[in-house]
Amino acid sequence: MKGDKVEIVIDVGGATKTYEVAATRAGRRVEVVTRRGLVEVTELTRGGVAVRTARFMASRVVALVEHPADRRSRAGAGNAGHPPERAG
Repeated sequence: MKGDKVEIVIDVGGATKTYEVAATRAGRRVEVVTRRGLVEVTELTRGGVAVRTARFMASRVVALVEHPADRRSRAGAGNAGHPPERAG
């Protein structure tokens, strides 16, 4: 869903570098797969077509942080029959 993002922190020899892959449009999602010594982070369309993919050596990955989109910010989706929350 738009707003989903994954941050990947990589060891680059004495320092770290941070990369970010995010779902940039409505209906897209970010998927993380680990296999054969690689970590793949892919932005996918609704149909499962890869839009962009980032690949990292698993031995170099220091941290992988997934940030799901705030589901409450979507107007009208999934909250039918529930009044909006009020502050105060």
